[in-house]
Parts: sequence; structure tokens; C-alpha cells
Amino acid sequence: MLNFENLRDLMSFIKKEEIKQVDLKFTNLFGGLHHISVPAVHIEEKIFREGIGFDRSSIPGFRGSNSSDMILIPDINNAFIDPFCDVKTISLFVRAYETHDRSPFLLDPRHIAERTERLLASKDFANSSFWGPEYEFYVFKYVSFKNAENISYYEIDAEEAYWNSMPESGTRSDGYVIGKGNGYHAIPPMDKLFEFRSNLMVLLENAGIEIKYHHHEGGSAGQIEFEVPFETLLNSADKGQIIKYFAKVLASKSGLTATFMPKPLYNEAGNGMHFHQFLTKDGKNVFSSEDKSLFNISTLALNYIGGILIHSDSLLGVTNPSTNSYKRLVKGFEAPVSAFYSVANRSAAIRIPGYATDSEEKRIEFRPSDSTGNIYLTESAMLLAGIDGIEKHIDPHERGFDNEENSKMLPTSLSEALSALESDREYLEKDGIFNEDFFRIWIENKRKDDIEIKRRVHPYEIELYYNC
Repeated sequence: MLNFENLRDLMSFIKKEEIKQVDLKFTNLFGGLHHISVPAVHIEEKIFREGIGFDRSSIPGFRGSNSSDMILIPDINNAFIDPFCDVKTISLFVRAYETHDRSPFLLDPRHIAERTERLLASKDFANSSFWGPEYEFYVFKYVSFKNAENISYYEIDAEEAYWNSMPESGTRSDGYVIGKGNGYHAIPPMDKLFEFRSNLMVLLENAGIEIKYHHHEGGSAGQIEFEVPFETLLNSADKGQIIKYFAKVLASKSGLTATFMPKPLYNEAGNGMHFHQFLTKDGKNVFSSEDKSLFNISTLALNYIGGILIHSDSLLGVTNPSTNSYKRLVKGFEAPVSAFYSVANRSAAIRIPGYATDSEEKRIEFRPSDSTGNIYLTESAMLLAGIDGIEKHIDPHERGFDNEENSKMLPTSLSEALSALESDREYLEKDGIFNEDFFRIWIENKRKDDIEIKRRVHPYEIELYYNC
């Protein structure tokens, strides 16, 4: 990605590269990306000092204060050339500020991430956190859906899906389809998304986002995964938004459709968003230890694990904030359902990767989370839970978090996770990082989703009960 030393360097780059347009991107409270486009000829120092005004009243999660006006001030870091624009365009992330006193808008996800990073930097046990999310998503041929008083349906199709080899599908198959649940590391010609992934990789690398590797995931109907190197919290979240944006737009331009929805297909693998993470102090990985009896992780790392697991119920109210999230967190699909940690066990809520033997690579992996969470908030909430565990010296062994048989179950519904978030939130309120407005707006909106889903008649209910 493009990082400029100062505004003068950015302005020189715009002129040298003949940039015609500057796209200002920002994220709403619930993770959705928005943008405002400015002709390059109007980009001047004043914009970076005074910002651009906009009406926030229609931005999800941004309403609720006395004024609907807000200003956006561009950040000269983490910029990129947008490959999908016919007009040469550079994209800049922005920060949101109040108009009356130019103070940071406290519900701006980037501000929340930055305040969390500053809190960690003030501690004596670590000063930086590093994050390596795994991006799982499906790429389908098409999706259609409708919900009305008298009709409710959805239909999804994928070229490589096993159902396209069946005569009743009405689709002529080349015979190279992936058997149900057998998509993991499939190879062409079964893997029909290899070129899509390769093109996405090139576009991301051109934008300055390094890719460790990509492959076909376990879902037989077009599930894929991208892994990226570790980044600090804000940089990781910015890049996560770009990865999702690139994947969706490339799919659309390729006549396909991409979704990060946790469970788009019944009885198939779901899309998680696993977060590998570790802390450093002055550049040294403080999760690493020489003690083989503790899986070569430090006592500090164990306390960090303890903090996440003891707060896991409420944490899922932030990291898994959709009704669909809990259709993924079921047994039988390598999805975690219990709050315990283990080495290599993919059913654990926290896994210590057994292959990470180098001291600089020692880390933990939080596995329940998914992409319906706002990545800025998800990483911030996990870090705050971990900090709480370190400061309270929470021993996960003493709490029974190292035993799958005796561990507590994770929430099984959004309603359960939100109730936990209402009652267990003190660790998120440190330094006002997640404030009262956040909890009020977040929980109110997510409960509306939950109630609306519960009120609707499901097509399977018609099949089960029509002849009651």
C-alpha cells in the first residue's frame, strides 16, 4: 500500500501519476464500506486540515447525536490505486470528526482501533499487537432471493458444485465437480476458481497487500481462502476492508458473486474469519517461551488466552453479530462450539498452531469469529479481552479452559451473545474505547435483526407443518 511521508509527497504523486480522482473511503459502525469521490484538481491542503463535510444521518450506526453533520479528514497512509476505476483513482481512508469541536467521532471504527492501539502502547508488558486474519468466502455463479408476505426463497448456484452433475439440475456438466465437503485444496479442473483467485492475488499485490497463499477451501460449491502476513491492528483492519472490496468487485466484473456470509449453504462448510495474533514488546514476540510443557507459549500468552475465553460469550456479541453466525458454529464442520484452547485442534475456540515453532511466529488463533463483524471492532475487542486477562492474571488451566469435555459452550444464538454483551462489557469500556453510545446503538440494531428473523416464516416450516 502507499504510505506518504507528508502531504507534499502525496500531492506530487497525484500529479506525477496523472491521478484524476481521489476516492475517500470510510467504514460504518457495522462494517460496511462507503465512499466520497473528489476530482483530483480539488484536492488541496485545506481538505487535510479542515476535512470534507457530509451528512451522517443515513450512515448505519452514525446517527443519534445532536447534529447530523460530520467531517471526514483523509489519512495519507494505506492509500492504493483502485484497479476497478476506468478513471485513474487513488483511494484514501479517512477519519471522522465532529463538526462543533473537531473532536474524533467516537463511533468511527478506525478511531476505536487507534485508541485500542494507544491503550496497549501504554502498558509495560507489550506495546504492539500483530494480526493475521484468514479470509474465507464463497464465489458463486449467481444468487437470487426474495422475501415478502407470501413468498420467501433463495437460490444459489456454483459451477463446480456437486449438484450440477445430477440430471435434474438441468445443467450440462463437464464431470469435474467437487464432491460434497471435499473441496479442501482441490486442483483444476475441479477447482474452477483458480484463475479468479490468481487474478485477485495480483490485484491485491499491485495494491501493496502481500498474500501468503490462497487455495480452495472445504466447501465444495466455490469456497476459497486467502491468508496474509501479520500487520498491526489498524493496518490489518484497513487491508481487510480492501480485500473484501476487491473480492466482491472482481467477482461482479467476472460475472460471479462473492460472499463472506458465515453460512450461505445448508450442510456445507461455513466461512469463518480466524484471527492469528500475538503481542510484542520493543519488537520481541512476548507470546513465545522455551517451556515445552506450555506449548512454547509464555505465561503472558496464557493469561491473554484466559481473558478471551472468560469473556468469550460477550465477545461473540461483537465478533459474531449476525443470526447467520450461529448457523456456522455447530458441530461437524470444524467450527468451535466450546470455550477451550488446544494445540492443533480445529474445534477449539483458541488454537495454538502446532506448526508455528519459530519463536517469532508463536501465536494464538481465535476461531469463532466471522466477517459479519466489523474487523476494526473485532480486533479491538479481542485485544481488550486479552489485556484484561493479562492484567487479572487469568489462568485458563485453573478455569478449566484446557479441557474440551468440561468447557462451557459458546453462545448458540445472537440473542444469547447480545445478552452476554449487555452484562459483561467492562473490559471493553477501558479508556472509553467502546462507549455507552456504542453499546446502545449496536445492541439495539442487532436485536432488531434477531427479532425480524424470528418473526418470519421459514420455507422449511411450511414443509414441516403445513399439514399439521
